[in-house]
Amino acid sequence: QAQLVESGGGLAQIGGSLTLSCTISGRTFHAYNMGWFRQAPGKEREFVAAISQSGERTLYEDSVKGRFTISRDNANNMLYLHMQSLKPEDSAVYYCNRDGSMDSVVSGTAYFWGRGTQVTVSS
Repeated sequence: QAQLVESGGGLAQIGGSLTLSCTISGRTFHAYNMGWFRQAPGKEREFVAAISQSGERTLYEDSVKGRFTISRDNANNMLYLHMQSLKPEDSAVYYCNRDGSMDSVVSGTAYFWGRGTQVTVSS
């Protein structure tokens, strides 16, 4: 069974940057679409970004376009989310997910999820 482990969260200043990582166990990482979601206190989990198996296709939620970049390293089973120009509203627990279907990744119905990493943006 695949395991997804997020890391890289922490405290960042407004306008600052953070890069999140997601390590995925298993030998078939390259076969799956991957995504990032986030959930702030009192809010529903929301889609942030997704990337196709090869990395050729990426999707972003409107509020993070131009500020966040999703990428993957298939040789090392790693998924990344580089976040810049951070805003207080980016504060949330960030989760990575994995599925064979891009639709499932984006809709949040993917089967495999990590446990999340906390990002706090403050002055």
